[in-house]
Amino acid sequence: MALSLATDLGTGRPMEWAMRSALLGVRMGDALGFSDQELREVYYCALLLYVGCSSEVQIALRLFGDDPATVIASVDYVDQGDPQAMGRWMGQHLGVGLPPNERQEVLENAGALVAQYKQGHCEVARWLAERLDLEPSVRHVLWHMAEKWNGEGVPRGVQGDDIPRAMRLVLLIRDLEPYLNTHGVDAAIAIARQRGGVLHDPHFASRFCDLAHSLCATLEEDASWDTLVSIEPLRRAYSDAQFDQAALVLGDFIDLISPYFTGHARNVASLSQAAGRAYGLPEGDVKTLWRAALVHDLGKIAVPHGYWNRPRPLSSSEWERVRLHPYYTQRILARPDGLAQLARVGACHHEHLDGSGYHRGVGGDSLSPLARILTAANFYCARSEIRPNRDALTAEGVAGAMKQQVRAGWLDGDAVNSVLQAAGHHTTPVRRERLAGLSEREIEVLRLLAQGMTNRQISESLSISEKTTSTHVMHVYEKIGCSTRSAATLFAMQNNLMMRFEA
Repeated sequence: MALSLATDLGTGRPMEWAMRSALLGVRMGDALGFSDQELREVYYCALLLYVGCSSEVQIALRLFGDDPATVIASVDYVDQGDPQAMGRWMGQHLGVGLPPNERQEVLENAGALVAQYKQGHCEVARWLAERLDLEPSVRHVLWHMAEKWNGEGVPRGVQGDDIPRAMRLVLLIRDLEPYLNTHGVDAAIAIARQRGGVLHDPHFASRFCDLAHSLCATLEEDASWDTLVSIEPLRRAYSDAQFDQAALVLGDFIDLISPYFTGHARNVASLSQAAGRAYGLPEGDVKTLWRAALVHDLGKIAVPHGYWNRPRPLSSSEWERVRLHPYYTQRILARPDGLAQLARVGACHHEHLDGSGYHRGVGGDSLSPLARILTAANFYCARSEIRPNRDALTAEGVAGAMKQQVRAGWLDGDAVNSVLQAAGHHTTPVRRERLAGLSEREIEVLRLLAQGMTNRQISESLSISEKTTSTHVMHVYEKIGCSTRSAATLFAMQNNLMMRFEA
């Protein structure tokens, strides 16, 4: 479902478009007498119909320009069974912005280019569904995502009843959802009548017309995360290993958006994992960090794809859109708690200690050790990779740039040392065991607490709010196992936290 939110953004559709389609598909499939297995196929194929949207980006950019998603979404309101309507749409949108001779070439080869584009979607969708451990029948149905009732689809031109029933229903819902969302049920009924027997199964189209008002009466309010989870047909439990595999799928999905990003998520995850261990994080936190690193760039799907492949520096307005990609990462992963935990770390990968980063502009105590390590690992990997407007730095060049960032107050010194150590650089070893699990800031608070300072005085000394200080004090007491200032002071002394001189 999180992946479906990403594909909504990647195809220019409103978020939860795929979730509404899945809900409507299951409702209608049930009314049509589908088996539980067919309902499961409808459910997953509706959610993952556009899971290939990050593939074949180079073709998409040539066909549709810098922002393919906006152009692709506009075809929802075109009758793809009408050659004249499609011809007008293609003449209006394809190759716009290219030199005249190149645009003419695109228009002349549009059919082959679009077919190759859709073929790539089908192949990537089927591979990702397999890696998500969806059963063979779901993968088989998903392979038919670009077919048409009249046989003019791809990849094999399958027609009529040879298209799996589940996909026939999903494709019908796909074409009706934009009209339901913007013009209402009666407009969707008119489209079903118009396209039934050409693009879609005529029986399914007719039954939709009969059932539409009852099926869609509460569709908008019912299409929630909790509802979609609860209606999963033949519901399964998934293992921790399968969750890890899903995180890998999400990382690979977003890295397809540009050849310059190939393998980026996996590299950041691997480096973050090693750096987390060098930093002394518990293994549970290391696993969270690895997963968060895999999904940290999901929000890139919401940015016009051409921006990631542009050989010139971005304009101010373009840069503002790029700066929002961590926000979209956070929104895609906002539900449920297991994903929100990853979002809290992953969406911070461009924040700075001094608060000058993006998208939230937070710093200091708001950035956990996991977020600081991920930020440093992402910096290391990104500067080590070629981008369309710059060359990759050498390992030593990256290390030097990171040290400058520490001096500027942007990157955390311990996190940078951990990353550099994990990357094979010679650094001052990072302390692997942090006393009682206390963070550096908590140790600072403990020292001041042991000096007799009040919470207000500690807040003023560290330039943090009293509420934040109270939270730190509570965490210190919990971690060292006491509830009084005297016991905390004794703990600080016996662990040499108050020593001013080395023995």
